[in-house]
Amino acid sequence: MITGTTKLIAHLGYPTESFKAPLIYNPYFEKNGIDAVVVPMGCRPEDYPAFLKLLFRLSNIHGALITMPHKISTMALLDETSTNAKVAGSCNAVRLGSDGRLIGDMFDGEGFVRGVLRKGKKVEGAHALIAGAGGVGSAIAASLAQAGVEHLAIFDANQMTATALLDRLRKYYPQLEVTVGSADPEGFDIVVNATPLGMRRGDPLPIDIDRISPSTFVGEVVLTREITPFLEAVRARGCAFQVGTDMLFEQIPAYLEFFEFPTTTADNLRAIAKLG
Repeated sequence: MITGTTKLIAHLGYPTESFKAPLIYNPYFEKNGIDAVVVPMGCRPEDYPAFLKLLFRLSNIHGALITMPHKISTMALLDETSTNAKVAGSCNAVRLGSDGRLIGDMFDGEGFVRGVLRKGKKVEGAHALIAGAGGVGSAIAASLAQAGVEHLAIFDANQMTATALLDRLRKYYPQLEVTVGSADPEGFDIVVNATPLGMRRGDPLPIDIDRISPSTFVGEVVLTREITPFLEAVRARGCAFQVGTDMLFEQIPAYLEFFEFPTTTADNLRAIAKLG
C-alpha cells in the first residue's frame, strides 16, 4: 500500500520494459513492513540531467536506482561519490543526504565480491583476471581492489577502455599491482567474464578454457541464461563458479544498507522475489 508517508525510490532508465528491481524490492518491502516503494521511471537521455535534479526536490523522495543509459552521465550530477563509483566511472545508486546533497555509489562490483566471499573464496591477496573493462567490468575491478586483491589483470578488446580503467585504479589504489593486455588465465585465483560473450548462441568463449586451473574460481556476469557455455566449460574442468544472477541478488543487501533500510540476505530476496 502506497500512502502519503511512503518513501519513493525511483528506478531510472530508458526504456523500462526489462526492469526487474521492482519485482525484487517491493515484495521485500511489503513482507517486512517497510514503508517504501520502487517505481520505474523512464527518462530519455536528453531529459535526464534536469529530471534528476527535479526528482530530488520532491519531499517524499528517498533515493534512486540508476540503470542504462544513465550510469555514466549521473557522475557529473552528484555532490559526492564513493571511491567505487570513481574507479568504475559510473553510478547505480543515488540517495539524498541530510544536508540535501546528492550522494552516489556503485554496487555492481560489490554484489559480485559479496557473492564470491559468501561462497568461501578468499579475495584479499588474490590474483584476479577480468575480461571486459566496460561498465560492469570496471565496477568489479573497483570492488576487487577495495576488497584487497594483490594483482589485477585487465583485458579488453578496446585498448583505450582498458587503459582508462588502469589509470583510475592506479589513481585510487596506488599499492595495487595492475596489468593490462592479456586474457591468459593461467596462474590466477579468480577469473571473471565481464564481456557480453555468452548472451547469444554461437558466441566464442571469452577466455581460453584449457589454461584455467581447476582451482580457479570463475565468475560470470551474463544474465540471459544461468549456465552459459563458458560456465559449462569451467564446470567440466572442476572450477567453482558464480552465475550472473548471483551478482544481481547479492548487491541488493548493499543497496538496502546504502538507503538505510533493514537489510537481508540474497537467499531471502530470491525466495520472495516475484520474477515469474
